[in-house]
Amino acid sequence: MNDWPEGYGRGSQGSQPEGARVMRHVQRRPVPQQQSQGYDDAPYDSGYNTGQVYGSPPGGPPPQGQAPRGYGPDWRRRIKIGSLVLVVALLAVTIGTYFWADGKLKREVDLAKVIERPGAGDGTNYLIVGSDSREGMSAEDKKKLHTGSAEGKRTDSMMILHDGSNGPTLISLPRDSDVEIPSFKGSDSGKLFPNTGRRVKLNAAYAEDGPELLVRTVEHNTGLHIDHYVEIGFAGFAGIVDAIGGVEMDIPKAFKDKKSGADFQAGKQTLDGEQALAFVRTRYAFAGSDLDRTKNQQKFLAALASQTATPSTILNPFKLYPTMGAGLDTLIVDKDMSLWSLGQMFFAMKGVTGGEGTSMNMPISGTRGGNLVWDKAKVKQLVEQLKNDEKVTVTGN
Repeated sequence: MNDWPEGYGRGSQGSQPEGARVMRHVQRRPVPQQQSQGYDDAPYDSGYNTGQVYGSPPGGPPPQGQAPRGYGPDWRRRIKIGSLVLVVALLAVTIGTYFWADGKLKREVDLAKVIERPGAGDGTNYLIVGSDSREGMSAEDKKKLHTGSAEGKRTDSMMILHDGSNGPTLISLPRDSDVEIPSFKGSDSGKLFPNTGRRVKLNAAYAEDGPELLVRTVEHNTGLHIDHYVEIGFAGFAGIVDAIGGVEMDIPKAFKDKKSGADFQAGKQTLDGEQALAFVRTRYAFAGSDLDRTKNQQKFLAALASQTATPSTILNPFKLYPTMGAGLDTLIVDKDMSLWSLGQMFFAMKGVTGGEGTSMNMPISGTRGGNLVWDKAKVKQLVEQLKNDEKVTVTGN
Protein backbone atom coordinates (compact mmCIF):
# COMPACT_ATOMS: atom_id res chain seq x y z
CA MET A 1 0.00 0.00 0.00
CA ASN A 2 1.41 3.33 -1.00
CA ASP A 3 0.60 6.35 1.10
CA TRP A 4 2.57 8.81 -1.08
CA PRO A 5 0.52 11.20 -3.16
CA GLU A 6 0.40 10.64 -6.83
CA GLY A 7 3.40 11.91 -8.65
CA TYR A 8 5.77 11.47 -5.69
CA GLY A 9 8.09 8.55 -5.34
CA ARG A 10 7.45 7.28 -8.81
CA GLY A 11 11.04 6.25 -9.11
CA SER A 12 10.41 3.56 -6.54
CA GLN A 13 7.46 2.12 -8.39
CA GLY A 14 8.15 2.30 -12.08
CA SER A 15 10.83 0.58 -14.03
CA GLN A 16 11.63 3.76 -15.95
CA PRO A 17 13.09 6.84 -14.34
CA GLU A 18 11.06 9.91 -14.17
CA GLY A 19 11.84 12.31 -16.93
CA ALA A 20 13.34 15.66 -16.28
CA ARG A 21 10.88 18.43 -15.84
CA VAL A 22 11.21 21.50 -17.86
CA MET A 23 11.09 24.62 -15.69
CA ARG A 24 9.50 27.67 -17.06
CA HIS A 25 12.00 30.37 -17.88
CA VAL A 26 11.41 33.65 -16.07
CA GLN A 27 12.94 36.58 -17.86
CA ARG A 28 14.19 39.44 -15.68
CA ARG A 29 13.42 42.92 -16.77
CA PRO A 30 16.57 44.96 -17.35
CA VAL A 31 17.18 47.73 -14.83
CA PRO A 32 18.05 51.03 -16.39
CA GLN A 33 21.69 52.04 -15.64
CA GLN A 34 20.74 55.33 -14.06
CA GLN A 35 18.38 53.52 -11.67
CA SER A 36 20.85 50.84 -10.61
CA GLN A 37 21.51 50.75 -6.85
CA GLY A 38 24.64 48.67 -7.11
CA TYR A 39 23.13 45.53 -5.64
CA ASP A 40 21.60 43.46 -8.51
CA ASP A 41 24.26 44.09 -11.11
CA ALA A 42 27.27 43.14 -8.93
CA PRO A 43 28.15 39.49 -8.35
CA TYR A 44 27.77 38.31 -4.79
CA ASP A 45 31.05 37.90 -2.92
CA SER A 46 31.04 36.52 0.59
CA GLY A 47 34.60 37.71 1.21
CA TYR A 48 35.70 34.44 2.75
CA ASN A 49 38.16 33.66 -0.05
CA THR A 50 40.10 36.90 0.21
CA GLY A 51 41.89 36.13 3.47
CA GLN A 52 40.17 39.07 5.08
CA VAL A 53 40.20 39.03 8.88
CA TYR A 54 37.04 39.95 10.65
CA GLY A 55 37.14 43.55 11.84
CA SER A 56 40.00 44.60 9.58
CA PRO A 57 39.64 47.06 6.74
CA PRO A 58 39.25 45.80 3.18
CA GLY A 59 42.36 44.54 1.50
CA GLY A 60 43.51 42.20 4.24
CA PRO A 61 45.38 42.71 7.51
CA PRO A 62 47.91 45.61 7.83
CA PRO A 63 51.65 44.96 7.68
CA GLN A 64 53.27 43.76 10.88
CA GLY A 65 54.02 46.59 13.37
CA GLN A 66 51.52 48.99 11.79
CA ALA A 67 48.37 49.92 13.62
CA PRO A 68 45.10 49.36 11.68
CA ARG A 69 43.77 52.47 10.03
CA GLY A 70 40.94 53.96 11.96
CA TYR A 71 41.63 51.84 15.03
CA GLY A 72 43.71 53.00 18.07
CA PRO A 73 45.88 56.15 18.50
CA ASP A 74 48.53 57.20 15.99
CA TRP A 75 51.50 57.01 18.39
CA ARG A 76 54.07 58.16 15.87
CA ARG A 77 52.18 61.36 15.27
CA ARG A 78 51.73 61.93 19.00
CA ILE A 79 55.45 61.41 19.67
CA LYS A 80 56.37 63.90 16.93
CA ILE A 81 53.96 66.50 18.30
CA GLY A 82 55.17 65.91 21.87
CA SER A 83 58.81 66.25 20.84
CA LEU A 84 58.07 69.48 18.98
CA VAL A 85 56.25 70.92 22.00
CA LEU A 86 59.20 69.98 24.25
CA VAL A 87 61.73 71.61 21.92
CA VAL A 88 59.66 74.79 21.69
CA ALA A 89 59.26 74.89 25.49
CA LEU A 90 63.01 74.43 26.08
CA LEU A 91 63.79 77.09 23.49
CA ALA A 92 61.37 79.50 25.14
CA VAL A 93 62.88 78.86 28.60
CA THR A 94 66.42 79.29 27.23
CA ILE A 95 65.60 82.55 25.49
CA GLY A 96 63.71 83.80 28.54
CA THR A 97 66.63 82.92 30.82
CA TYR A 98 69.08 84.67 28.49
CA PHE A 99 67.16 87.95 28.47
CA TRP A 100 66.52 87.70 32.22
CA ALA A 101 70.23 87.25 32.93
CA ASP A 102 71.31 89.79 30.32
CA GLY A 103 69.04 92.39 31.92
CA LYS A 104 70.73 91.90 35.28
CA LEU A 105 74.24 92.71 34.03
CA LYS A 106 75.44 96.14 35.11
CA ARG A 107 77.39 97.38 32.09
CA GLU A 108 78.85 100.43 33.80
CA VAL A 109 82.51 100.42 32.76
CA ASP A 110 83.33 102.28 29.54
CA LEU A 111 86.67 101.06 28.21
CA ALA A 112 86.38 103.61 25.40
CA LYS A 113 87.47 106.20 27.99
CA VAL A 114 90.83 104.44 28.42
CA ILE A 115 93.50 106.26 26.39
CA GLU A 116 96.80 105.18 24.77
CA ARG A 117 95.97 101.51 24.82
CA PRO A 118 98.40 98.75 23.73
CA GLY A 119 97.50 96.70 20.67
CA ALA A 120 95.32 93.63 21.12
CA GLY A 121 96.96 90.22 20.78
CA ASP A 122 95.62 86.71 20.30
CA GLY A 123 93.16 85.32 22.81
CA THR A 124 91.00 87.24 25.28
CA ASN A 125 92.18 89.02 28.44
CA TYR A 126 89.82 89.62 31.34
CA LEU A 127 90.64 91.87 34.30
CA ILE A 128 88.76 90.29 37.23
CA VAL A 129 88.35 92.46 40.31
CA GLY A 130 86.97 91.60 43.72
CA SER A 131 85.88 94.82 45.41
CA ASP A 132 84.98 95.50 49.02
CA SER A 133 81.69 97.07 47.90
CA ARG A 134 79.04 96.81 50.60
CA GLU A 135 76.23 97.94 48.32
CA GLY A 136 72.90 96.40 49.28
CA MET A 137 74.21 94.95 52.54
CA SER A 138 72.41 95.54 55.84
CA ALA A 139 74.21 96.29 59.09
CA GLU A 140 73.60 92.69 60.09
CA ASP A 141 75.17 91.42 56.84
CA LYS A 142 78.25 93.62 57.34
CA LYS A 143 78.69 92.29 60.85
CA LYS A 144 78.19 88.68 59.82
CA LEU A 145 80.65 88.91 56.91
CA HIS A 146 83.22 90.99 58.85
CA THR A 147 83.31 93.61 56.11
CA GLY A 148 83.38 96.72 58.30
CA SER A 149 81.44 99.85 57.35
CA ALA A 150 83.93 101.86 55.31
CA GLU A 151 82.36 104.15 52.72
CA GLY A 152 83.03 103.76 49.01
CA LYS A 153 84.80 100.72 47.66
CA ARG A 154 88.32 99.48 47.02
CA THR A 155 89.85 96.56 45.17
CA ASP A 156 90.32 93.57 47.42
CA SER A 157 91.79 91.33 44.69
CA MET A 158 92.84 91.72 41.05
CA MET A 159 93.59 89.05 38.46
CA ILE A 160 94.23 88.81 34.73
CA LEU A 161 92.66 85.77 33.08
CA HIS A 162 93.98 85.00 29.60
CA ASP A 163 91.82 82.62 27.57
CA GLY A 164 93.61 81.28 24.51
CA SER A 165 94.35 78.23 22.40
CA ASN A 166 97.07 77.01 24.78
CA GLY A 167 94.75 76.88 27.74
CA PRO A 168 93.79 79.56 30.27
CA THR A 169 96.34 81.44 32.37
CA LEU A 170 95.34 83.12 35.64
CA ILE A 171 97.72 85.79 36.96
CA SER A 172 97.18 87.44 40.31
CA LEU A 173 98.15 91.11 40.66
CA PRO A 174 98.98 91.80 44.32
CA ARG A 175 97.20 94.95 45.42
CA ASP A 176 100.48 96.08 47.03
CA SER A 177 102.20 96.02 43.61
CA ASP A 178 104.38 99.06 42.95
CA VAL A 179 103.08 100.72 39.76
CA GLU A 180 103.25 104.04 37.93
CA ILE A 181 100.07 106.06 37.44
CA PRO A 182 100.13 107.02 33.74
CA SER A 183 98.44 109.92 31.99
CA PHE A 184 94.70 109.34 31.91
CA LYS A 185 91.37 110.93 31.13
CA GLY A 186 88.98 111.39 34.05
CA SER A 187 86.08 108.94 33.80
CA ASP A 188 83.54 111.58 34.86
CA SER A 189 85.17 114.91 34.06
CA GLY A 190 86.84 113.92 30.80
CA LYS A 191 89.81 116.02 31.93
CA LEU A 192 93.27 114.86 30.84
CA PHE A 193 95.70 114.22 33.70
CA PRO A 194 99.39 114.09 32.68
CA ASN A 195 101.88 111.47 33.81
CA THR A 196 103.84 112.89 36.75
CA GLY A 197 105.79 109.70 37.49
CA ARG A 198 103.80 108.95 40.63
CA ARG A 199 104.35 105.46 41.99
CA VAL A 200 101.63 103.96 44.16
CA LYS A 201 100.12 100.65 45.20
CA LEU A 202 98.01 99.15 42.42
CA ASN A 203 94.77 99.36 44.37
CA ALA A 204 95.24 103.14 44.69
CA ALA A 205 94.48 103.51 40.98
CA TYR A 206 90.97 102.14 41.50
CA ALA A 207 90.44 104.32 44.58
CA GLU A 208 91.48 107.42 42.62
CA ASP A 209 89.29 107.16 39.52
CA GLY A 210 87.57 103.77 39.41
CA PRO A 211 87.73 100.87 36.94
CA GLU A 212 88.80 102.92 33.90
CA LEU A 213 91.97 104.18 35.61
CA LEU A 214 92.66 100.71 36.98
CA VAL A 215 92.52 99.26 33.46
CA ARG A 216 94.68 102.11 32.14
CA THR A 217 97.26 101.52 34.91
CA VAL A 218 97.39 97.74 34.35
CA GLU A 219 97.81 98.17 30.60
CA HIS A 220 100.49 100.86 31.04
CA ASN A 221 102.56 98.81 33.47
CA THR A 222 102.23 95.47 31.66
CA GLY A 223 101.80 96.36 27.98
CA LEU A 224 98.92 93.85 27.82
CA HIS A 225 95.59 94.83 26.23
CA ILE A 226 92.56 94.21 28.49
CA ASP A 227 89.49 93.10 26.51
CA HIS A 228 86.92 92.86 29.30
CA TYR A 229 86.43 94.04 32.86
CA VAL A 230 84.53 92.06 35.53
CA GLU A 231 83.97 93.17 39.13
CA ILE A 232 82.07 91.48 41.95
CA GLY A 233 81.37 92.73 45.48
CA PHE A 234 81.30 91.02 48.86
CA ALA A 235 77.58 90.25 48.88
CA GLY A 236 77.55 88.72 45.40
CA PHE A 237 80.55 86.55 46.12
CA ALA A 238 79.07 85.12 49.33
CA GLY A 239 75.67 84.74 47.66
CA ILE A 240 77.05 82.58 44.83
CA VAL A 241 78.78 80.26 47.29
CA ASP A 242 75.61 79.82 49.36
CA ALA A 243 73.46 79.32 46.25
CA ILE A 244 75.45 76.26 45.13
CA GLY A 245 75.49 74.81 48.63
CA GLY A 246 79.08 75.68 49.52
CA VAL A 247 82.49 74.98 48.02
CA GLU A 248 84.68 72.08 49.09
CA MET A 249 88.27 73.05 49.87
CA ASP A 250 91.31 71.17 51.11
CA ILE A 251 93.08 73.55 53.51
CA PRO A 252 96.65 72.33 54.14
CA LYS A 253 97.25 74.27 57.35
CA ALA A 254 94.98 75.68 60.06
CA PHE A 255 94.86 79.50 60.43
CA LYS A 256 92.93 82.31 62.09
CA ASP A 257 92.43 85.96 61.27
CA LYS A 258 90.27 88.16 63.50
CA LYS A 259 89.97 90.92 60.90
CA SER A 260 88.51 88.68 58.20
CA GLY A 261 86.75 86.32 60.60
CA ALA A 262 88.74 83.32 59.37
CA ASP A 263 89.02 80.32 61.68
CA PHE A 264 89.90 77.17 59.76
CA GLN A 265 91.17 73.74 60.66
CA ALA A 266 93.37 71.76 58.28
CA GLY A 267 91.77 69.23 55.94
CA LYS A 268 88.87 68.93 53.52
CA GLN A 269 85.80 70.97 54.38
CA THR A 270 82.86 72.72 52.72
CA LEU A 271 82.90 76.51 53.04
CA ASP A 272 79.68 78.52 53.07
CA GLY A 273 79.48 82.11 51.82
CA GLU A 274 80.66 83.68 55.09
CA GLN A 275 83.60 81.30 55.44
CA ALA A 276 84.54 81.64 51.76
CA LEU A 277 84.72 85.42 52.00
CA ALA A 278 86.91 85.14 55.10
CA PHE A 279 89.16 82.64 53.32
CA VAL A 280 89.88 84.84 50.28
CA ARG A 281 90.29 88.05 52.32
CA THR A 282 92.71 86.73 54.95
CA ARG A 283 96.16 88.30 54.70
CA TYR A 284 97.46 88.92 58.22
CA ALA A 285 97.57 85.22 59.09
CA PHE A 286 100.32 84.58 56.54
CA ALA A 287 103.97 85.53 56.70
CA GLY A 288 104.00 86.25 52.98
CA SER A 289 101.12 88.70 53.35
CA ASP A 290 99.56 89.60 50.00
CA LEU A 291 101.29 86.89 47.93
CA ASP A 292 99.93 84.07 50.08
CA ARG A 293 96.51 85.65 50.02
CA THR A 294 96.46 85.81 46.21
CA LYS A 295 97.33 82.11 46.03
CA ASN A 296 94.35 81.33 48.25
CA GLN A 297 92.14 83.50 46.06
CA GLN A 298 93.22 81.65 42.92
CA LYS A 299 92.71 78.29 44.58
CA PHE A 300 89.24 79.17 45.80
CA LEU A 301 87.97 80.85 42.61
CA ALA A 302 89.10 77.90 40.51
CA ALA A 303 87.33 75.49 42.89
CA LEU A 304 84.21 77.68 42.82
CA ALA A 305 84.13 77.66 39.01
CA SER A 306 84.83 73.93 38.86
CA GLN A 307 82.03 73.05 41.28
CA THR A 308 79.54 75.50 39.77
CA ALA A 309 79.94 74.56 36.09
CA THR A 310 78.51 71.07 36.56
CA PRO A 311 75.34 69.41 35.19
CA SER A 312 73.90 69.24 38.72
CA THR A 313 73.92 73.06 38.82
CA ILE A 314 73.37 74.02 35.18
CA LEU A 315 70.49 71.58 34.62
CA ASN A 316 68.87 72.19 38.01
CA PRO A 317 66.75 75.38 37.90
CA PHE A 318 66.53 75.38 41.71
CA LYS A 319 70.32 75.89 41.78
CA LEU A 320 70.94 77.66 38.49
CA TYR A 321 68.61 80.64 38.98
CA PRO A 322 69.67 81.44 42.58
CA THR A 323 73.33 81.11 41.57
CA MET A 324 72.97 83.37 38.55
CA GLY A 325 70.79 85.81 40.47
CA ALA A 326 73.25 86.08 43.36
CA GLY A 327 76.19 86.74 41.05
CA LEU A 328 74.56 88.94 38.45
CA ASP A 329 72.92 91.22 41.01
CA THR A 330 76.32 92.56 42.11
CA LEU A 331 78.36 91.96 38.94
CA ILE A 332 79.74 95.05 37.17
CA VAL A 333 81.16 94.61 33.66
CA ASP A 334 82.28 96.69 30.70
CA LYS A 335 79.76 97.95 28.17
CA ASP A 336 80.83 95.43 25.50
CA MET A 337 80.57 92.37 27.72
CA SER A 338 78.04 89.76 26.54
CA LEU A 339 76.68 86.77 28.42
CA TRP A 340 78.57 84.58 25.96
CA SER A 341 81.88 86.26 26.86
CA LEU A 342 81.04 86.00 30.54
CA GLY A 343 80.34 82.29 30.13
CA GLN A 344 83.64 81.80 28.30
CA MET A 345 85.45 83.52 31.16
CA PHE A 346 83.73 81.28 33.68
CA PHE A 347 84.66 78.05 31.87
CA ALA A 348 88.22 79.30 31.34
CA MET A 349 88.44 79.81 35.09
CA LYS A 350 87.24 76.23 35.56
CA GLY A 351 89.93 75.03 33.16
CA VAL A 352 92.65 76.45 35.41
CA THR A 353 92.09 73.60 37.87
CA GLY A 354 91.18 71.04 35.23
CA GLY A 355 94.77 70.60 34.12
CA GLU A 356 94.20 72.73 31.03
CA GLY A 357 95.78 75.95 32.32
CA THR A 358 98.19 77.71 34.64
CA SER A 359 97.81 79.91 37.72
CA MET A 360 100.55 82.15 39.05
CA ASN A 361 101.39 85.42 40.80
CA MET A 362 102.92 88.27 38.87
CA PRO A 363 106.72 87.74 39.02
CA ILE A 364 108.26 89.82 41.83
CA SER A 365 111.88 90.97 42.04
CA GLY A 366 111.84 92.77 45.40
CA THR A 367 110.19 95.56 47.38
CA ARG A 368 110.20 99.35 47.39
CA GLY A 369 108.86 101.21 50.41
CA GLY A 370 106.74 98.22 51.38
CA ASN A 371 105.40 97.81 47.84
CA LEU A 372 106.05 94.72 45.70
CA VAL A 373 108.22 95.44 42.65
CA TRP A 374 107.55 93.41 39.51
CA ASP A 375 110.37 91.59 37.73
CA LYS A 376 110.50 93.63 34.50
CA ALA A 377 112.29 90.99 32.41
CA LYS A 378 109.91 88.21 33.40
CA VAL A 379 106.85 90.41 33.02
CA LYS A 380 107.95 91.37 29.50
CA GLN A 381 108.45 87.70 28.54
CA LEU A 382 105.12 86.74 30.10
CA VAL A 383 103.24 89.46 28.23
CA GLU A 384 104.82 88.46 24.91
CA GLN A 385 103.78 84.86 25.43
CA LEU A 386 100.21 85.93 26.24
CA LYS A 387 100.01 88.33 23.28
CA ASN A 388 101.15 85.60 20.89
CA ASP A 389 98.93 83.05 22.62
CA GLU A 390 101.94 80.84 23.32
CA LYS A 391 102.36 78.34 26.11
CA VAL A 392 103.37 80.23 29.27
CA THR A 393 106.78 79.17 30.55
CA VAL A 394 107.37 82.08 32.93
CA THR A 395 106.94 81.28 36.62
CA GLY A 396 105.68 83.65 39.26
CA ASN A 397 106.16 83.98 43.01
